[in-house]
This record gives sequence, C-alpha cells and structure tokens, in this order.
Amino acid sequence: MFKGVLFDLDGVITDTAEYHYLAWKELAASIGITIDREFNEQLKGVSRLDSLKRILAYGGKENAYSEEQIANLAAQKNEQYVKMIAKVTPADVYPGILSLLQELKQAGIKVGLASASINAPALIERMELSAYFDTIARADQVPSKPDPAIFELAAKNLGLEPEQCIGIEDAPAGIQAIKACHALPIGVGKASDLGQDIAVVENTAKLTLAYLEEQWRKYRA
Repeated sequence: MFKGVLFDLDGVITDTAEYHYLAWKELAASIGITIDREFNEQLKGVSRLDSLKRILAYGGKENAYSEEQIANLAAQKNEQYVKMIAKVTPADVYPGILSLLQELKQAGIKVGLASASINAPALIERMELSAYFDTIARADQVPSKPDPAIFELAAKNLGLEPEQCIGIEDAPAGIQAIKACHALPIGVGKASDLGQDIAVVENTAKLTLAYLEEQWRKYRA
C-alpha cells in the first residue's frame, strides 16, 4: 500500500491558473508580446522564470533582456499575481479535496505538496489546509517540471521513496515528472491530454481514499 500522496496545487487543490494567466498576459503586453489561453497551456506546471523565458521566445525576444532584467520582469508578474490571490478563501478548494485530505490524515498516510509555485505555502494557508500537509516542497530549490525533482524532494521530506507515493497532477509536465521519479501518477482532466496509460479522473470530486487504493492495487499489484 502507498504511504504518501504528493499533490500539485494549481488545477488539483484549487484553480489559480486564471490568475497566473491574467498576470502573465498583462506582463507580456507591457513588453509588446500578446499571449492567449492556448499558449498559456504551455506554462502550466512550469516555474516562473521558465514560463517567462517561453513567453520571450514566443514573442521573438529571447535575447532582448539580461538575466537581471528577466528576474525583474518575473518579480513584476509575481507582484500582480500575489495581489490577485489575496482573494482566495477556503471556498476556493476544489470539490472532494478537503474530504480526501481528512481521509488520508485519519489513515495515517503522509501528505506532501509538490507545486511549481513559490506562493504555494501562502495559498495553502489561505485555504486553511496547512494542518493536512506534512511538507510543502520549496519550488525555488529545484528545477521545474517535467524534471522530477519537486516530487523527489516532497517524498524525501516525508521520509519516503517516490515509489511509495501517489502523485496527483493536472498538467502533462507534472505527469511526466511523476513518472520520471517512479511514483504512481493519477491525473485530473482528460486522458487525451494526460495519457491513456494512467488513471485519470475528470474532476477532483472523484478523488477518494478508496479510489486511490483501487488504483494502487490496479497498477502496483
């Protein structure tokens, strides 16, 4: 049986993706680059600096700024994003997530957060979920997804091997990261986007301890 569950944040626990998109769109426009929602799909699960570099490349400006200027632009985006997420409350937690966290805690299964967002701790606190997480892996300490490092760090912080954990993700980059560290992936979204070879639920309301146990038996028995 699995001993830990590693959660992504955006698109799994709550939806801050819209705030990310609006903040990136505003920043991109300020430097003469127009991005849309289709392009924004490429930024899901990707770190802030890597996201900005993708935007600059998309706009043909990958060599237009120094590393210091890029860092300043990324900081501007984050300032705008932080203002937006100040509105987040416990009401923004996705359906089924609180009950799943409660089930995991009662069952003695360790819980970690493996999010690319450095604002993850503040968001978890705003949603009053801090008591359910045994660790929040720091995104600024590791490469961004699809590199598996964030999931490996979260598992390590729990005193577990990734192979002992389930990872829950909504982005292709995150699923790749979970597979790369040999945790068991469960996707939230569409199998056509996340893969036909893994367990996928269409929404978080279907994520229960019984469901996780069923998938573990199916894929790891």
